[in-house]
Amino acid sequence: MSKPSQIPHLLYTDAEGNIFDDPELIMSGRSGFDAVALDIDDFIELPEGSDVFMLPDRHPIGFDKKTGEPSISNKGFAVAAQLAPAHTQFYLSSFVKAANAATLPLYAYTAVGWLDGKFYVPATRIDPDIRQEPKSFDQNLVAKSVSRLTKKFPDNRLLHHIGENCALTYRCPAARNFFLNRYEAPIPTSPACNSNCIGCISFQPALPAGRPENESISSTQDRLTFKPTMKEIVEYTVDHLETAPNPVISFGQGCEGEPLLMWETIRDAIREIRKKTQKGSININTNASMPEAVEELCKAGLNSIRVSTNSVRKEIYTPYYLPNNYTFEALAESIKVVRKYNGWASINYFVFPGMTDDVDEYEALRKFIRETDLTMIQWRNFNIDPDWYLDKIGVSETGEPIGMRKMIGLIRDEFPHLAFGYFNPGIEFIRRYLKNQRVSKSHVE
Repeated sequence: MSKPSQIPHLLYTDAEGNIFDDPELIMSGRSGFDAVALDIDDFIELPEGSDVFMLPDRHPIGFDKKTGEPSISNKGFAVAAQLAPAHTQFYLSSFVKAANAATLPLYAYTAVGWLDGKFYVPATRIDPDIRQEPKSFDQNLVAKSVSRLTKKFPDNRLLHHIGENCALTYRCPAARNFFLNRYEAPIPTSPACNSNCIGCISFQPALPAGRPENESISSTQDRLTFKPTMKEIVEYTVDHLETAPNPVISFGQGCEGEPLLMWETIRDAIREIRKKTQKGSININTNASMPEAVEELCKAGLNSIRVSTNSVRKEIYTPYYLPNNYTFEALAESIKVVRKYNGWASINYFVFPGMTDDVDEYEALRKFIRETDLTMIQWRNFNIDPDWYLDKIGVSETGEPIGMRKMIGLIRDEFPHLAFGYFNPGIEFIRRYLKNQRVSKSHVE
């Protein structure tokens, strides 16, 4: 994608959501609490499949073209982009908020500007994988496949859930890919969770007494309401592993709680799946709260783990996840277990510019990579209202930012063996990568 010839213009919307650019102001980006100037090298064209939307009761901050001074535009409301999958933001949308502004819904609010007839965003494509390209989905084919498979397995509650609820109602990319017989098949398993994430996308508690109405947020999807059986899991996943190209099956989805709470069922399902086929990769997306359970899954045949976290610092992690009966230290222990079994270990790293690229976070990440022998970072944008998030975790000021673009580059340079991406890789990639990693280490030794 081409770079802009100069820093793009600031964008704003009217009350009806019509978007305009202001040629007198160049856009800024937000890092932590601050509006900052951007560099041309930060930008790419807005990726296809992204969304651009209005931020009500928030006025955008830009820089005056003539003076270079920061300026709040009162012409309209701020604008942000929700980036298409496989892209990582460098800066948030920059704005000042009205005192009575409602909390924003659970999306990622990337800065976006306009120049020469194009939208531009400070971001990068972090993963070349095309598995969730919007143009690759034919919803008619998805619907036909849902109908065919649910008729084939009429008593499989799990298949009905990912078909009728995930693929057809919410149009989950993973669920739609499964029904198109490709890539990664989702396996939600747990209706319960042992974290109480303030930005949970599948469960938000009812508004408590005394909580302001403008603070209310809604989950983006309904959570699974039953516990699938081993038979229900095995019934559709074996066929996917046998017939899909480069297949992955993944426990732990956005429409459930914590899959490790169902580890016995998952263990038994993995054993049964591996009796029937050795093809493909078996993955779990998890909060990694139960290292002993992770070890049992590895013994059964688990190939990879993806551990979600907003930070590799306990003091930032804990007030967001609000864990029940586990501590932050379990994350590293679970990753170490997987690596002990020569499995693939990723972190699903929620990118929040100004926090993720804070110097203290950067140093903590370097230490975390070394101590755990991590194999991959999935740099994923954090779906949350930035002001609400910082307030909820008790952060009133952020540290010195490195800049997301620079930080990603620094980590890549220091840890060349570490994979960067957005998706869980297939087994051939995992085997090839780990083999090359072993060869590289032996040469160093």
